[in-house]
Amino acid sequence: MRLPLAFRLTGPVVLASLLAGCGAADRLANVGKQPALSAIENPTTQAGYKPVQMPMPEPMPVSYQPNSLWRSGARGFFKDPRARQVGDLLTVKVDITDSAKLENTTKRSRTNTEAANLDNVLGYEGYLKKILPGGVDPSNAVKAGSTSSSEGEGSVDRKETLVTNVAAVVTQVLPNGSLVIEGKQEIRVNFEIRELIVAGIVRTEDIDSDNTIESEKIAQARIAYGGRGQITDVQQPRYGQQVMDVLLPF
Repeated sequence: MRLPLAFRLTGPVVLASLLAGCGAADRLANVGKQPALSAIENPTTQAGYKPVQMPMPEPMPVSYQPNSLWRSGARGFFKDPRARQVGDLLTVKVDITDSAKLENTTKRSRTNTEAANLDNVLGYEGYLKKILPGGVDPSNAVKAGSTSSSEGEGSVDRKETLVTNVAAVVTQVLPNGSLVIEGKQEIRVNFEIRELIVAGIVRTEDIDSDNTIESEKIAQARIAYGGRGQITDVQQPRYGQQVMDVLLPF
């Protein structure tokens, strides 16, 4: 038995409404309350966490030499408080000042004209008048012309600035000594939570003596800054509008 078209169309809509209602129920239960901060958790146990795997050189074992203060394979002569193993902390100085302005203008035009006559074609040019009912002018037997033009303009004007500090945790030490770090910071102001997430790979040599590192020295950097709460909720389209934007082809 085939269901009517109305029932087949309303099924996905009802399902989407129920899913949205589950989230709406949680939001209704927290009306008048400040958004809760996330609990401090182990990043390696989070869903979707994947250990970093990259091409690495052969590890150099540390060997002790008699009557020598230096150890072959060691990365430093004196011990310092900089982060170097899993669980250590270091401060990331996030300083992103990105500005770009591009303007492109393209304009092209071309005109072609070709003409040819057939005043004498082995004496058969006179027969053309008998074949063609409208007659023919041998002096203007062939004429062609073409005109093309294109014009385009484009511009980009972008400015982004983010300056802040965030503490990160060493979650993995790669075979070559580089550190995989991840840090998350949440700040609640009234009914809005601002989130800052920093992750990537750093070299121990790039960590300053005060146990800080600049964000531009982070390889595979992942920096996210956003928020959640009343202000962010108002700025986002309603769930129904987002669903319609995905489904509607026009």
